[in-house]
Amino acid sequence: MPKLLIRNCQVLQVDESEARVLPAQDILVEGNRIQAIAPTGQLDPGPSARVLDARGQVAMPGLINTHAHVPMVLFRGAAEDVDAHAWFNDYIWPLESNLEEEDVYWGMLLGLAEMIQAGVTSVADHYFFMDQAARAVQEAGSRAGLGWAVFGSQGEEGLKRAARFVEQWQGQADGRITTWMAPHAPYTCDDDFLRATVEWAKRLGVGVHIHAAETREQTESSLARRGLTPIQVLERTGVLEVPTILAHLCGILPQDIPILAGNPVGVAHAPKTYMKLGMGLPPLQEMRAAGILFGLATDGAASNNTLDIWESMRLMALLQKHETGRPQAMPVHEALWIATRESARVFGRPDDLGHLAPGYLADLILVDLSGPHQQPVHSIPANLVYSTRASDVQTVIVDGRILMRDRQLLTLDLAEILGQIQGSMERLMQRVPERRIQVYRP
Repeated sequence: MPKLLIRNCQVLQVDESEARVLPAQDILVEGNRIQAIAPTGQLDPGPSARVLDARGQVAMPGLINTHAHVPMVLFRGAAEDVDAHAWFNDYIWPLESNLEEEDVYWGMLLGLAEMIQAGVTSVADHYFFMDQAARAVQEAGSRAGLGWAVFGSQGEEGLKRAARFVEQWQGQADGRITTWMAPHAPYTCDDDFLRATVEWAKRLGVGVHIHAAETREQTESSLARRGLTPIQVLERTGVLEVPTILAHLCGILPQDIPILAGNPVGVAHAPKTYMKLGMGLPPLQEMRAAGILFGLATDGAASNNTLDIWESMRLMALLQKHETGRPQAMPVHEALWIATRESARVFGRPDDLGHLAPGYLADLILVDLSGPHQQPVHSIPANLVYSTRASDVQTVIVDGRILMRDRQLLTLDLAEILGQIQGSMERLMQRVPERRIQVYRP
């Protein structure tokens, strides 16, 4: 198996109580996994190993985006300064009616390029035409957990198509692609549809990736209509019985927290989207105290404008301090824990991702701290949370393969991707509300 020696780097190590950095380390990768980490000069990779000099750089786990709609980069900046009703009904769902399969392929490639350049090595994506998204992941070399989004209005045929996607792509790309069933939300999927989704998930041995209680308005509407919160609906329909990624949860109520704490769920947290759309924030402190897992996310670039997990991590930490009025809230090590090991748990790969140690998958990034915005360096963990930019990521490795070195993409042709997308923009930006793919009624 091919070997790679990353020489003379600093290695970030994070646990639930501490973030520390080991100086002057070598990382030996064999095949797609980390074989050893030791002080520089102690490892003998053999004469055939490729050597990567990482002097002065910090090696850390590749970042994980636990909820996105990556191909929505096609609509970046197309719906600004509007509320959720207008965002869905007047802009995004009409624009998405223009999508063709090939658009998703090229949009996915563009989003993957953006994420690779920002050190994001894995993404849990929830969108349409996902065979095209999988094709893009296969080519880019990234890691992804993909779900074909379905609405209840698409009926049994929509579910069968999503299930066929799972059957076809689970474990493909040398294991870099995993899959989820992906119903859109409780307000767009009725109870029978959600139950049928769970049956498919159990039959196929996968989890569910779904939006839920995105706003307080959605929760109040569900209570008025059914006497149940969206989380209670998910409990009643069995969704929470399987591993589940719950996107957002800004509208959950105190009575929902014990329900979530007793089930195999993780919350995808995308604070920039919440601020931008005025959605409010989930009670993160209370939920984590109850044992509920959180993973960092961006949502789609139509509501976030970037796919930058550094930005999500920084906003998460700052908002906890702001909301609680306590600067001690969300300390540096906790923010890094959520960005790495807890995000890996939400993503469903706790024993493979989010940590640099022998036996873990070789998904890692090298970050340069030499820029003036990083100097002087008193605390590398603090710099990673509060000073680092996506452009500080120099090298990205996924599954033992180098996808970017010294800021140069090695698997994707960005000029070709942009050229293909620009040729489709006139068609994609035709906004006819009557052609929307769905109607937003929370």
